[in-house]
Amino acid sequence: MRTREILLLILVTVLTGLSLWINFAPVEMIDNEARQFWLGRDVTTRLGLDLQGGTQVLLRTEEPPTEEQMEAVVGVINRRVNGLGVSESVVQQSGEDRIIVELPGVTNPEEAINILRGTGSLEFIDTQGQALPPGAVVRTSTHPNPAALLPTTPTDTATLTDTEPITDTEPVTDTATPAGDGQLPVEAEGPIYESITVGSDLDLTSVQPRFGAQQGSLNSPFGVSFAFRGESATRLAEFTRNNVGNPMCIVIDNEVTSCPRIDSPLLDGAGEITTNTQEDAERIFNQLKFGALPIGLVIESNSTVSASLGDDSVAASVVAGILGLIVVVLFMILYYRLPGVLATIALLIYTALVFAFYKLVPVTLTLPGIAGFILSIGVAVDANVLIFGRLKEELRHGKKLRVAVENGVKESWPAIRDSSVATLITSAILFLFGNSFGVSIIQGFALTLGIGILISLFTAVTITRTFLRLIVPFGFAHSPWMYGVEEAPGLELDRKKRGERGAVTA
Repeated sequence: MRTREILLLILVTVLTGLSLWINFAPVEMIDNEARQFWLGRDVTTRLGLDLQGGTQVLLRTEEPPTEEQMEAVVGVINRRVNGLGVSESVVQQSGEDRIIVELPGVTNPEEAINILRGTGSLEFIDTQGQALPPGAVVRTSTHPNPAALLPTTPTDTATLTDTEPITDTEPVTDTATPAGDGQLPVEAEGPIYESITVGSDLDLTSVQPRFGAQQGSLNSPFGVSFAFRGESATRLAEFTRNNVGNPMCIVIDNEVTSCPRIDSPLLDGAGEITTNTQEDAERIFNQLKFGALPIGLVIESNSTVSASLGDDSVAASVVAGILGLIVVVLFMILYYRLPGVLATIALLIYTALVFAFYKLVPVTLTLPGIAGFILSIGVAVDANVLIFGRLKEELRHGKKLRVAVENGVKESWPAIRDSSVATLITSAILFLFGNSFGVSIIQGFALTLGIGILISLFTAVTITRTFLRLIVPFGFAHSPWMYGVEEAPGLELDRKKRGERGAVTA
Protein backbone atom coordinates (compact mmCIF):
# COMPACT_ATOMS: atom_id res chain seq x y z
CA MET A 1 0.00 0.00 0.00
CA ARG A 2 1.17 3.48 -0.75
CA THR A 3 1.57 6.03 2.04
CA ARG A 4 -1.19 8.24 0.62
CA GLU A 5 -3.78 5.44 0.76
CA ILE A 6 -2.75 4.57 4.32
CA LEU A 7 -3.13 8.19 5.46
CA LEU A 8 -6.52 8.50 3.76
CA LEU A 9 -7.64 5.24 5.37
CA ILE A 10 -6.61 6.57 8.79
CA LEU A 11 -8.49 9.82 8.12
CA VAL A 12 -11.63 7.96 7.05
CA THR A 13 -11.40 5.71 10.12
CA VAL A 14 -11.05 8.67 12.49
CA LEU A 15 -13.94 10.58 10.88
CA THR A 16 -16.15 7.51 10.95
CA GLY A 17 -15.34 6.83 14.60
CA LEU A 18 -16.10 10.41 15.63
CA SER A 19 -19.34 10.37 13.64
CA LEU A 20 -20.48 7.13 15.24
CA TRP A 21 -19.62 8.50 18.68
CA ILE A 22 -21.63 11.66 18.06
CA ASN A 23 -24.58 9.68 16.70
CA PHE A 24 -24.69 6.88 19.26
CA ALA A 25 -23.01 8.23 22.41
CA PRO A 26 -25.10 7.83 25.61
CA VAL A 27 -27.28 10.76 26.56
CA GLU A 28 -25.19 11.41 29.67
CA MET A 29 -22.07 11.90 27.56
CA ILE A 30 -23.90 14.09 25.08
CA ASP A 31 -25.24 16.32 27.85
CA ASN A 32 -21.84 16.84 29.47
CA GLU A 33 -18.57 15.87 27.80
CA ALA A 34 -19.67 16.17 24.19
CA ARG A 35 -21.01 19.67 24.57
CA GLN A 36 -17.71 20.84 26.05
CA PHE A 37 -15.66 18.93 23.47
CA TRP A 38 -17.57 20.41 20.55
CA LEU A 39 -17.11 23.99 21.80
CA GLY A 40 -20.36 24.03 23.73
CA ARG A 41 -22.57 22.78 20.90
CA ASP A 42 -25.66 20.74 21.67
CA VAL A 43 -25.22 17.51 19.69
CA THR A 44 -28.63 16.05 20.41
CA THR A 45 -30.94 15.32 17.48
CA ARG A 46 -33.26 18.22 16.63
CA LEU A 47 -36.68 17.35 15.31
CA GLY A 48 -38.87 19.81 13.49
CA LEU A 49 -42.51 20.64 13.99
CA ASP A 50 -43.86 17.89 11.75
CA LEU A 51 -41.84 15.19 13.53
CA GLN A 52 -42.02 16.35 17.13
CA GLY A 53 -45.45 17.95 17.11
CA GLY A 54 -46.14 21.53 18.16
CA THR A 55 -47.57 24.82 16.92
CA GLN A 56 -46.95 27.03 13.90
CA VAL A 57 -48.11 30.66 14.03
CA LEU A 58 -48.19 33.16 11.16
CA LEU A 59 -47.99 36.76 12.41
CA ARG A 60 -48.64 39.92 10.41
CA THR A 61 -47.89 43.51 11.36
CA GLU A 62 -50.84 45.83 11.84
CA GLU A 63 -49.31 48.43 9.53
CA PRO A 64 -46.54 48.44 6.90
CA PRO A 65 -43.26 48.19 8.85
CA THR A 66 -39.84 49.57 8.12
CA GLU A 67 -36.88 47.23 7.74
CA GLU A 68 -35.58 48.29 11.17
CA GLN A 69 -38.96 47.61 12.79
CA MET A 70 -39.13 44.10 11.31
CA GLU A 71 -35.63 43.32 12.54
CA ALA A 72 -36.61 44.52 16.01
CA VAL A 73 -39.85 42.50 15.98
CA VAL A 74 -38.04 39.30 14.97
CA GLY A 75 -35.50 39.89 17.73
CA VAL A 76 -38.18 40.41 20.39
CA ILE A 77 -40.12 37.34 19.23
CA ASN A 78 -36.92 35.30 19.39
CA ARG A 79 -36.27 36.40 22.97
CA ARG A 80 -39.84 35.66 23.98
CA VAL A 81 -39.68 32.19 22.44
CA ASN A 82 -36.42 31.54 24.28
CA GLY A 83 -38.15 32.69 27.45
CA LEU A 84 -40.74 29.98 26.89
CA GLY A 85 -37.97 27.40 27.03
CA VAL A 86 -38.83 26.02 23.58
CA SER A 87 -35.95 24.25 21.84
CA GLU A 88 -35.56 23.86 18.08
CA SER A 89 -37.91 26.80 17.55
CA VAL A 90 -37.97 28.70 14.26
CA VAL A 91 -38.60 32.46 13.97
CA GLN A 92 -38.21 33.85 10.47
CA GLN A 93 -39.46 36.76 8.43
CA SER A 94 -41.78 35.98 5.53
CA GLY A 95 -42.07 38.72 2.97
CA GLU A 96 -42.19 42.32 4.14
CA ASP A 97 -44.76 42.16 6.94
CA ARG A 98 -45.13 38.54 8.08
CA ILE A 99 -43.30 36.35 10.57
CA ILE A 100 -43.49 32.57 10.83
CA VAL A 101 -42.98 31.06 14.28
CA GLU A 102 -42.65 27.30 14.77
CA LEU A 103 -42.72 25.96 18.32
CA PRO A 104 -42.00 22.22 18.45
CA GLY A 105 -43.33 20.41 21.50
CA VAL A 106 -45.55 23.28 22.71
CA THR A 107 -48.53 21.75 24.50
CA ASN A 108 -50.43 25.00 25.11
CA PRO A 109 -50.67 26.86 21.78
CA GLU A 110 -53.03 29.52 23.15
CA GLU A 111 -50.45 30.53 25.75
CA ALA A 112 -47.75 30.74 23.09
CA ILE A 113 -49.98 32.83 20.83
CA ASN A 114 -50.72 35.29 23.63
CA ILE A 115 -47.02 35.75 24.31
CA LEU A 116 -46.12 36.18 20.66
CA ARG A 117 -48.93 38.57 19.78
CA GLY A 118 -48.85 40.90 22.76
CA THR A 119 -46.76 44.01 22.27
CA GLY A 120 -45.74 43.89 25.92
CA SER A 121 -46.86 47.48 26.51
CA LEU A 122 -47.42 48.15 30.23
CA GLU A 123 -49.36 51.27 31.22
CA PHE A 124 -50.86 52.73 34.38
CA ILE A 125 -53.87 54.85 33.45
CA ASP A 126 -55.98 57.48 35.18
CA THR A 127 -59.66 56.47 35.00
CA GLN A 128 -60.93 59.46 36.99
CA GLY A 129 -61.88 57.29 39.96
CA GLN A 130 -63.65 54.60 37.90
CA ALA A 131 -62.72 50.91 38.29
CA LEU A 132 -62.78 49.14 34.92
CA PRO A 133 -63.54 45.42 34.63
CA PRO A 134 -60.62 43.04 34.06
CA GLY A 135 -60.37 42.04 30.41
CA ALA A 136 -61.82 45.28 29.07
CA VAL A 137 -60.09 46.76 26.03
CA VAL A 138 -59.41 50.47 26.47
CA ARG A 139 -57.93 53.36 24.52
CA THR A 140 -55.06 55.22 26.15
CA SER A 141 -53.22 58.41 25.37
CA THR A 142 -50.18 56.33 24.42
CA HIS A 143 -52.07 53.75 22.31
CA PRO A 144 -55.37 55.36 21.27
CA ASN A 145 -56.14 52.92 18.43
CA PRO A 146 -55.71 49.27 19.46
CA ALA A 147 -56.28 47.17 16.33
CA ALA A 148 -56.37 43.65 17.72
CA LEU A 149 -59.40 41.98 19.27
CA LEU A 150 -58.37 40.61 22.65
CA PRO A 151 -59.97 37.77 24.63
CA THR A 152 -62.39 38.93 27.28
CA THR A 153 -61.78 36.09 29.72
CA PRO A 154 -60.19 37.74 32.77
CA THR A 155 -57.03 35.88 33.72
CA ASP A 156 -55.07 38.41 35.76
CA THR A 157 -55.65 40.51 38.83
CA ALA A 158 -53.20 43.06 40.05
CA THR A 159 -52.03 44.80 43.21
CA LEU A 160 -49.51 47.53 43.87
CA THR A 161 -47.20 47.07 46.83
CA ASP A 162 -45.10 49.58 48.70
CA THR A 163 -44.98 49.44 52.51
CA GLU A 164 -48.71 48.92 52.97
CA PRO A 165 -50.84 46.27 51.17
CA ILE A 166 -53.30 47.49 48.56
CA THR A 167 -56.58 45.70 47.98
CA ASP A 168 -58.67 45.54 44.85
CA THR A 169 -61.91 47.46 44.56
CA GLU A 170 -65.05 46.00 43.09
CA PRO A 171 -65.77 47.18 39.55
CA VAL A 172 -68.38 49.91 39.42
CA THR A 173 -69.32 49.11 35.83
CA ASP A 174 -70.72 45.96 34.31
CA THR A 175 -68.42 43.63 32.40
CA ALA A 176 -68.55 44.29 28.69
CA THR A 177 -70.46 41.76 26.64
CA PRO A 178 -68.20 39.78 24.32
CA ALA A 179 -69.03 39.27 20.69
CA GLY A 180 -70.26 35.96 19.35
CA ASP A 181 -66.71 34.75 18.75
CA GLY A 182 -65.75 35.33 22.37
CA GLN A 183 -63.81 38.53 21.72
CA LEU A 184 -64.41 42.09 22.72
CA PRO A 185 -64.57 44.64 19.90
CA VAL A 186 -62.86 47.95 20.40
CA GLU A 187 -65.17 50.96 20.26
CA ALA A 188 -63.51 53.78 18.34
CA GLU A 189 -65.65 56.40 20.10
CA GLY A 190 -64.75 55.17 23.62
CA PRO A 191 -62.94 57.44 26.08
CA ILE A 192 -59.19 57.86 25.87
CA TYR A 193 -57.63 57.42 29.31
CA GLU A 194 -54.52 59.34 30.29
CA SER A 195 -51.38 57.22 30.68
CA ILE A 196 -49.58 57.94 33.93
CA THR A 197 -46.56 55.79 33.17
CA VAL A 198 -45.63 53.52 30.29
CA GLY A 199 -43.45 50.43 29.91
CA SER A 200 -40.77 52.25 27.93
CA ASP A 201 -39.59 53.66 31.29
CA LEU A 202 -39.66 50.26 32.96
CA ASP A 203 -36.46 49.27 34.71
CA LEU A 204 -36.03 45.82 33.19
CA THR A 205 -33.38 44.85 35.70
CA SER A 206 -36.06 44.83 38.38
CA VAL A 207 -38.67 42.74 36.56
CA GLN A 208 -38.79 39.45 38.46
CA PRO A 209 -41.36 36.65 38.61
CA ARG A 210 -42.82 35.68 41.97
CA PHE A 211 -44.02 32.07 42.01
CA GLY A 212 -45.39 30.44 45.15
CA ALA A 213 -47.39 31.80 48.06
CA GLN A 214 -45.67 34.06 50.55
CA GLN A 215 -46.13 33.18 54.18
CA GLY A 216 -48.73 35.36 55.82
CA SER A 217 -49.77 36.99 52.54
CA LEU A 218 -53.40 37.26 51.53
CA ASN A 219 -52.49 38.20 47.97
CA SER A 220 -52.33 35.85 44.98
CA PRO A 221 -49.36 33.46 45.19
CA PHE A 222 -48.24 34.36 41.66
CA GLY A 223 -47.08 37.68 40.34
CA VAL A 224 -44.48 39.87 38.65
CA SER A 225 -42.59 42.56 40.55
CA PHE A 226 -41.31 45.60 38.68
CA ALA A 227 -40.04 49.14 39.17
CA PHE A 228 -40.12 52.35 37.19
CA ARG A 229 -37.25 54.79 36.91
CA GLY A 230 -36.73 58.42 36.18
CA GLU A 231 -39.65 60.67 35.31
CA SER A 232 -42.15 57.79 35.29
CA ALA A 233 -41.32 56.96 38.90
CA THR A 234 -41.87 60.61 39.80
CA ARG A 235 -45.23 60.75 37.98
CA LEU A 236 -46.35 57.50 39.63
CA ALA A 237 -45.43 58.81 43.07
CA GLU A 238 -47.22 62.13 42.44
CA PHE A 239 -50.37 60.47 41.10
CA THR A 240 -50.66 57.95 43.94
CA ARG A 241 -50.03 60.71 46.50
CA ASN A 242 -52.94 62.78 45.10
CA ASN A 243 -55.34 59.84 44.57
CA VAL A 244 -55.21 57.79 47.76
CA GLY A 245 -58.45 55.81 48.00
CA ASN A 246 -59.12 55.88 44.24
CA PRO A 247 -58.45 53.04 41.78
CA MET A 248 -55.58 53.08 39.29
CA CYS A 249 -55.92 50.62 36.41
CA ILE A 250 -53.05 48.50 35.12
CA VAL A 251 -53.18 47.89 31.36
CA ILE A 252 -51.08 45.50 29.26
CA ASP A 253 -51.52 45.69 25.49
CA ASN A 254 -54.64 47.86 25.91
CA GLU A 255 -56.28 45.19 28.07
CA VAL A 256 -57.15 45.96 31.69
CA THR A 257 -55.63 43.41 34.05
CA SER A 258 -57.12 44.99 37.19
CA CYS A 259 -57.81 48.26 38.96
CA PRO A 260 -56.38 48.12 42.50
CA ARG A 261 -57.25 50.84 45.01
CA ILE A 262 -54.42 53.09 46.12
CA ASP A 263 -54.05 52.75 49.88
CA SER A 264 -50.74 54.62 50.15
CA PRO A 265 -48.42 56.54 47.81
CA LEU A 266 -45.88 54.55 45.80
CA LEU A 267 -42.90 56.77 46.43
CA ASP A 268 -40.23 54.49 44.97
CA GLY A 269 -42.00 53.63 41.70
CA ALA A 270 -42.16 49.94 42.59
CA GLY A 271 -45.17 47.70 42.14
CA GLU A 272 -46.38 44.22 41.48
CA ILE A 273 -48.85 42.54 39.13
CA THR A 274 -50.34 39.46 40.74
CA THR A 275 -52.07 36.69 38.80
CA ASN A 276 -54.23 33.69 39.48
CA THR A 277 -51.91 31.13 37.83
CA GLN A 278 -48.20 30.63 37.31
CA GLU A 279 -48.74 30.47 33.53
CA ASP A 280 -50.25 33.97 33.52
CA ALA A 281 -47.37 35.28 35.61
CA GLU A 282 -44.82 33.73 33.25
CA ARG A 283 -46.60 35.23 30.23
CA ILE A 284 -46.57 38.76 31.65
CA PHE A 285 -42.98 38.35 32.84
CA ASN A 286 -41.82 37.28 29.37
CA GLN A 287 -43.63 40.16 27.69
CA LEU A 288 -42.12 42.76 30.01
CA LYS A 289 -38.67 41.24 30.45
CA PHE A 290 -37.87 40.43 26.82
CA GLY A 291 -38.97 43.73 25.38
CA ALA A 292 -41.92 45.50 23.84
CA LEU A 293 -42.71 45.17 20.16
CA PRO A 294 -42.20 48.37 18.17
CA ILE A 295 -45.31 47.59 16.13
CA GLY A 296 -48.48 45.60 16.77
CA LEU A 297 -48.99 42.08 15.44
CA VAL A 298 -52.10 40.12 14.51
CA ILE A 299 -52.49 36.37 14.14
CA GLU A 300 -53.18 35.42 10.52
CA SER A 301 -53.24 31.67 11.11
CA ASN A 302 -52.05 28.98 13.47
CA SER A 303 -51.90 25.22 13.19
CA THR A 304 -51.07 22.43 15.60
CA VAL A 305 -49.43 19.09 14.84
CA SER A 306 -50.00 16.38 17.43
CA ALA A 307 -47.02 14.54 18.87
CA SER A 308 -48.55 11.19 17.91
CA LEU A 309 -48.70 12.28 14.25
CA GLY A 310 -45.05 13.27 14.51
CA ASP A 311 -44.13 9.86 15.94
CA ASP A 312 -45.97 8.14 13.10
CA SER A 313 -44.11 10.29 10.58
CA VAL A 314 -40.75 9.41 12.15
CA ALA A 315 -41.57 5.69 12.12
CA ALA A 316 -42.74 5.80 8.50
CA SER A 317 -39.66 7.76 7.45
CA VAL A 318 -37.31 5.29 9.15
CA VAL A 319 -39.03 2.32 7.52
CA ALA A 320 -38.94 3.98 4.09
CA GLY A 321 -35.29 4.89 4.50
CA ILE A 322 -34.27 1.37 5.56
CA LEU A 323 -36.20 -0.29 2.74
CA GLY A 324 -34.76 2.11 0.17
CA LEU A 325 -31.24 1.56 1.48
CA ILE A 326 -31.64 -2.23 1.32
CA VAL A 327 -32.85 -2.07 -2.29
CA VAL A 328 -29.93 0.16 -3.30
CA VAL A 329 -27.38 -2.04 -1.51
CA LEU A 330 -28.73 -5.21 -3.13
CA PHE A 331 -28.60 -3.63 -6.58
CA MET A 332 -25.04 -2.39 -6.11
CA ILE A 333 -23.75 -5.74 -4.82
CA LEU A 334 -25.56 -7.91 -7.37
CA TYR A 335 -24.62 -5.79 -10.38
CA TYR A 336 -21.18 -4.45 -9.46
CA ARG A 337 -20.17 -7.14 -6.93
CA LEU A 338 -16.85 -6.23 -5.24
CA PRO A 339 -17.07 -2.50 -6.08
CA GLY A 340 -20.69 -2.66 -4.92
CA VAL A 341 -19.56 -3.97 -1.53
CA LEU A 342 -17.04 -1.13 -1.26
CA ALA A 343 -19.72 1.37 -2.30
CA THR A 344 -22.02 0.02 0.41
CA ILE A 345 -19.34 0.58 3.05
CA ALA A 346 -18.79 4.11 1.70
CA LEU A 347 -22.56 4.70 1.77
CA LEU A 348 -22.77 3.68 5.44
CA ILE A 349 -19.88 6.02 6.23
CA TYR A 350 -21.68 8.75 4.29
CA THR A 351 -24.81 8.25 6.39
CA ALA A 352 -22.84 8.47 9.64
CA LEU A 353 -21.03 11.63 8.50
CA VAL A 354 -24.22 13.35 7.38
CA PHE A 355 -26.13 12.73 10.61
CA ALA A 356 -23.14 13.82 12.70
CA PHE A 357 -22.95 17.00 10.61
CA TYR A 358 -26.67 17.59 11.16
CA LYS A 359 -26.09 17.50 14.91
CA LEU A 360 -23.04 19.75 14.87
CA VAL A 361 -24.43 22.54 12.64
CA PRO A 362 -27.20 21.96 13.95
CA VAL A 363 -29.86 21.06 11.36
CA THR A 364 -33.48 20.63 12.44
CA LEU A 365 -34.85 17.49 10.81
CA THR A 366 -38.26 17.71 9.15
CA LEU A 367 -40.09 15.40 6.77
CA PRO A 368 -38.98 17.41 3.71
CA GLY A 369 -35.48 17.46 5.19
CA ILE A 370 -35.46 13.68 5.43
CA ALA A 371 -36.65 13.56 1.82
CA GLY A 372 -33.70 15.75 0.85
CA PHE A 373 -31.33 13.42 2.70
CA ILE A 374 -32.74 10.34 0.96
CA LEU A 375 -32.39 12.10 -2.40
CA SER A 376 -28.76 12.91 -1.58
CA ILE A 377 -28.17 9.18 -1.00
CA GLY A 378 -29.36 8.61 -4.54
CA VAL A 379 -26.92 11.23 -5.80
CA ALA A 380 -24.07 9.55 -3.88
CA VAL A 381 -24.99 6.18 -5.38
CA ASP A 382 -25.18 7.77 -8.83
CA ALA A 383 -21.58 8.95 -8.48
CA ASN A 384 -20.50 5.41 -7.66
CA VAL A 385 -22.46 4.06 -10.62
CA LEU A 386 -20.57 6.42 -12.95
CA ILE A 387 -17.21 5.34 -11.52
CA PHE A 388 -17.99 1.62 -11.58
CA GLY A 389 -19.50 1.75 -15.04
CA ARG A 390 -16.36 3.38 -16.37
CA LEU A 391 -14.23 0.86 -14.43
CA LYS A 392 -15.96 -2.07 -16.11
CA GLU A 393 -15.43 -0.52 -19.53
CA GLU A 394 -11.73 -0.07 -18.83
CA LEU A 395 -11.42 -3.71 -17.73
CA ARG A 396 -13.22 -4.95 -20.86
CA HIS A 397 -10.74 -3.00 -22.99
CA GLY A 398 -7.82 -4.87 -21.43
CA LYS A 399 -6.61 -2.30 -18.88
CA LYS A 400 -4.89 -3.51 -15.74
CA LEU A 401 -6.78 -3.08 -12.46
CA ARG A 402 -4.76 -0.14 -11.12
CA VAL A 403 -4.98 1.70 -14.43
CA ALA A 404 -8.69 0.90 -14.73
CA VAL A 405 -9.32 2.29 -11.23
CA GLU A 406 -7.48 5.55 -11.94
CA ASN A 407 -9.09 5.99 -15.36
CA GLY A 408 -12.54 5.14 -14.00
CA VAL A 409 -12.36 7.88 -11.38
CA LYS A 410 -10.66 10.38 -13.70
CA GLU A 411 -13.06 9.95 -16.60
CA SER A 412 -16.14 9.97 -14.36
CA TRP A 413 -15.17 13.07 -12.37
CA PRO A 414 -16.39 15.71 -14.88
CA ALA A 415 -19.89 14.19 -14.98
CA ILE A 416 -19.98 13.81 -11.17
CA ARG A 417 -18.76 17.39 -10.70
CA ASP A 418 -21.23 18.92 -13.14
CA SER A 419 -24.24 17.05 -11.79
CA SER A 420 -23.30 17.92 -8.19
CA VAL A 421 -22.82 21.61 -9.00
CA ALA A 422 -26.17 21.70 -10.81
CA THR A 423 -27.88 20.11 -7.81
CA LEU A 424 -26.15 22.53 -5.42
CA ILE A 425 -27.33 25.49 -7.49
CA THR A 426 -30.87 24.11 -7.41
CA SER A 427 -30.63 23.64 -3.64
CA ALA A 428 -29.43 27.23 -3.21
CA ILE A 429 -32.31 28.55 -5.31
CA LEU A 430 -34.82 26.52 -3.31
CA PHE A 431 -33.31 27.72 -0.03
CA LEU A 432 -33.46 31.38 -1.09
CA PHE A 433 -37.01 30.89 -2.35
CA GLY A 434 -38.07 29.36 0.95
CA ASN A 435 -36.35 32.13 2.89
CA SER A 436 -37.97 34.89 0.82
CA PHE A 437 -41.50 33.52 1.14
CA GLY A 438 -41.16 32.01 4.61
CA VAL A 439 -41.65 28.42 3.45
CA SER A 440 -39.54 26.57 5.99
CA ILE A 441 -40.31 23.11 4.59
CA ILE A 442 -38.62 24.08 1.31
CA GLN A 443 -35.64 25.42 3.23
CA GLY A 444 -35.31 22.16 5.15
CA PHE A 445 -35.37 20.12 1.96
CA ALA A 446 -32.82 22.37 0.24
CA LEU A 447 -30.49 22.47 3.24
CA THR A 448 -30.29 18.71 3.80
CA LEU A 449 -29.95 18.08 0.06
CA GLY A 450 -27.11 20.59 -0.26
CA ILE A 451 -25.25 19.21 2.75
CA GLY A 452 -25.69 15.68 1.44
CA ILE A 453 -24.31 16.61 -1.98
CA LEU A 454 -21.17 18.16 -0.50
CA ILE A 455 -20.47 15.18 1.74
CA SER A 456 -21.25 12.71 -1.06
CA LEU A 457 -18.48 14.26 -3.15
CA PHE A 458 -16.06 13.25 -0.40
CA THR A 459 -17.43 9.76 0.18
CA ALA A 460 -18.23 8.81 -3.42
CA VAL A 461 -14.94 10.02 -4.88
CA THR A 462 -12.27 10.12 -2.16
CA ILE A 463 -13.41 7.19 0.01
CA THR A 464 -14.51 4.93 -2.83
CA ARG A 465 -11.30 5.61 -4.78
CA THR A 466 -9.22 4.90 -1.67
CA PHE A 467 -10.98 1.58 -1.13
CA LEU A 468 -10.46 0.59 -4.78
CA ARG A 469 -6.78 1.46 -4.61
CA LEU A 470 -6.36 -0.54 -1.41
CA ILE A 471 -7.67 -3.79 -2.95
CA VAL A 472 -5.35 -3.68 -6.01
CA PRO A 473 -2.47 -5.61 -4.35
CA PHE A 474 -4.72 -8.50 -3.28
CA GLY A 475 -5.10 -11.52 -5.55
CA PHE A 476 -8.84 -12.00 -5.06
CA ALA A 477 -9.42 -8.55 -6.58
CA HIS A 478 -8.07 -9.68 -9.98
CA SER A 479 -10.95 -11.99 -10.87
CA PRO A 480 -13.27 -10.76 -13.67
CA TRP A 481 -16.24 -12.19 -11.76
CA MET A 482 -15.58 -9.71 -8.95
CA TYR A 483 -16.53 -6.89 -11.32
CA GLY A 484 -19.37 -8.53 -13.24
CA VAL A 485 -17.46 -8.77 -16.52
CA GLU A 486 -17.00 -11.93 -18.59
CA GLU A 487 -13.63 -11.04 -20.08
CA ALA A 488 -10.95 -8.79 -18.67
CA PRO A 489 -7.59 -9.36 -20.47
CA GLY A 490 -5.78 -6.98 -18.17
CA LEU A 491 -6.90 -8.87 -15.07
CA GLU A 492 -5.87 -12.20 -16.62
CA LEU A 493 -2.44 -10.77 -17.40
CA ASP A 494 -2.10 -9.49 -13.84
CA ARG A 495 -3.01 -12.90 -12.44
CA LYS A 496 -0.44 -14.67 -14.66
CA LYS A 497 2.31 -12.26 -13.60
CA ARG A 498 1.38 -12.69 -9.96
CA GLY A 499 1.47 -16.48 -10.46
CA GLU A 500 4.89 -16.34 -12.14
CA ARG A 501 6.29 -14.17 -9.34
CA GLY A 502 4.89 -16.64 -6.81
CA ALA A 503 6.52 -19.60 -8.63
CA VAL A 504 9.92 -17.87 -8.81
CA THR A 505 9.74 -17.03 -5.13
CA ALA A 506 8.92 -20.63 -4.26
